[in-house]
Amino acid sequence: MEVKRKPFQGVLNIIRFNWHFYLLAGLLLIGLLCFRLTLPQIIQPVALWLSILAILTLSLSLLISFHIYDRSDLYTLNWLPNSDNKKVLNINAGFDETSEIIKSKYPDTELTICDFYNPDKHTEISIERARKAYPPSPTTIQVSTDKLPFQENFFDYTLAILSAHEIRDSRERIQFFKELNRVTKPRGQIFVTEHLRDINNFAIYTVGFFHFFSKTTWVNTFKKSNLKVKSEIKTTPFITTFILIKDGDTL
Repeated sequence: MEVKRKPFQGVLNIIRFNWHFYLLAGLLLIGLLCFRLTLPQIIQPVALWLSILAILTLSLSLLISFHIYDRSDLYTLNWLPNSDNKKVLNINAGFDETSEIIKSKYPDTELTICDFYNPDKHTEISIERARKAYPPSPTTIQVSTDKLPFQENFFDYTLAILSAHEIRDSRERIQFFKELNRVTKPRGQIFVTEHLRDINNFAIYTVGFFHFFSKTTWVNTFKKSNLKVKSEIKTTPFITTFILIKDGDTL
């Protein structure tokens, strides 16, 4: 994708890739409002207020998403150290919004781009739509989550930005992080950026927050992959970047 993001690009992509959800929600709301007066009189005010609440919730969700993806410094990657003359692995789940940013910010980076998307395992329709809208770079390497095609201790920095949550199976996810551990240098760092299944994301995305994992789940995944959290960085109250090192190493 281009380095300079277009106005409203983030929130419009959310709608574009998840249009089925917004269409269904819209139809249900229209139906509820149209047939509200056919309901028993005692229920009519409840139906009206439920409709208003749903509209406000959807609107707030899109407004906060606009703040996160279009107005915050999410895509400045301020947590990434100087990567010039460093070997960097940026691994995505079918939708890469950051590789061009990295290359622009650090033009001498030795950047390797990988995509672990497997339609048989990772079944989100939104990813399929995103891939059609933004085809992978010709230099992208298609990989499997259980075995990355790189030698041990190869990369200085390894990045998984808004991608690892697409690995829904816990055993597959642990194996994936073991692979990230294996290919990262002993004193290298792994950066994992994600929404969390927490109160902040629930307040905005309601049941949609179940698509995210809790901090406890992530920390357990890292621990079982022989990784530990060196630090956490918040980009807005809704996005967390975990900076990981190999367990036993200190920087």
